[in-house]
Amino acid sequence: MIDSHAHYDDEAFDGDREELLASVFESGIRKVINVGASMESCRTTLALSEAYESVYAALGVHPSDTAHLTETDMEWLKEKSALKKVVAIGEIGLDYYWDEPDREIQKKWFQRQLDLAKEVKLPVVIHSREAAADTIGILKEYDGDLIGVIHCYSYTKESAREFLEMGYSFGIGGVLTFKNAKKLKEAVSYIPMDRILLETDCPYLAPEPNRGKRNSSLYIPYVVQVMAQLKGISEEEVIRITSENTERLFGI
Repeated sequence: MIDSHAHYDDEAFDGDREELLASVFESGIRKVINVGASMESCRTTLALSEAYESVYAALGVHPSDTAHLTETDMEWLKEKSALKKVVAIGEIGLDYYWDEPDREIQKKWFQRQLDLAKEVKLPVVIHSREAAADTIGILKEYDGDLIGVIHCYSYTKESAREFLEMGYSFGIGGVLTFKNAKKLKEAVSYIPMDRILLETDCPYLAPEPNRGKRNSSLYIPYVVQVMAQLKGISEEEVIRITSENTERLFGI
């Protein structure tokens, strides 16, 4: 299995990071992509990728952290994106759940980081929350120039069709196991298996029966089980296909 989106640099893991990652890799998780969300977490993500052979890095700034971004930050991201273990620009995007930062600021830096990904020829990891129309509209401006994944996909089957037409993949994690995830289950049933990646977003969004607890890659099998049921295939097939998808998208 591959965890295509984790945050093991998060302070939630400060007490047992080394021991947990050892157990993760012993459990059958072959690779982890640790994803930056702020300039500081990009630095700690890089450090993790340097410390662990099976950890790769995505570098980018989450929309909630874009208020104070500068072109100097963009130059730093561009420089570090050339490192061998950096496999994507992300997570970047739009988050309209919160009122801050201003939506125009979010759009500005989303587009700036999409420009960066295009320039350095890396896939993108997209965060989009309550912003489907604007996310789709902006990504259409880059249609044909970028590939990537819609992380923690939360929209409808109809929106999934739009992302599929642009060539994007979909990160699916613990939310798929929630009893109230009817919309997501419909979307996952519709999305072709060759466009699905497994992810955790740990320490967030732990699957049932651990909902509300600290998430980790150890819980991915719960997601695999539900996905196998939805798709009518074996759990082994889910693992094989999603792993191949992740390796192909990120070149790992």
